[in-house]
Amino acid sequence: MMQRPTHILCFGDSLTAGFQSPTADHPRGAETPYGLFLQELTGPSVRLSVSGLCGELTGDMVRRFPSAVLAQQPTSVVILGGTNDLGWNAAPADIMGNLRQMYEQAVAAGITPVLVTVPSIRVGDDLRSEEGRRWFAEHLERRRQLNGLILCYAESQQLAAFDLFAATAEPETQQLAALYSNDGLHLTTAGYRLMAERLYREIFAAMLAGGA
Repeated sequence: MMQRPTHILCFGDSLTAGFQSPTADHPRGAETPYGLFLQELTGPSVRLSVSGLCGELTGDMVRRFPSAVLAQQPTSVVILGGTNDLGWNAAPADIMGNLRQMYEQAVAAGITPVLVTVPSIRVGDDLRSEEGRRWFAEHLERRRQLNGLILCYAESQQLAAFDLFAATAEPETQQLAALYSNDGLHLTTAGYRLMAERLYREIFAAMLAGGA
């Protein structure tokens, strides 16, 4: 039986679309999807697709999953979602319920899911005030809860996972590092490139070497 060509599909919200806010160095704020950088690393023998919609909630992702992912039959799907849900104060357990539906549908369809944690946020100088520290601590805790659920599920099901939070957060403050975000929520080009490099090194290099 002939093995199907390797096709990696990047699925999610604005962090998958590669949205970034305009800056003096990047005045147009053009999207820089991490999938494009991942394509450079995997080479032309691997097909990379990017399916990210700005503002999408995980419930929206669940509804879009059959047409955007299952119908395309990729060999692997990188799933990153939950940031927008958290912004609307959704419960981490409810967000995980939506993510789990997608993980399970992918596995059932013979598609290898790659689970990704949501990154931190950046509040900058707001951490100097008691109110700012309290607000950040609350939002940080909900992110930690969701990411803990994602990583625990990956371990229990022996699925590949990438901890984007840990890769892009400042160790001292746990804020999203200034190098990787200019608006406190989305990544910069450097952030999206880092994501692609770490995904390749930690997940896909071994998969591709093994013919997965």
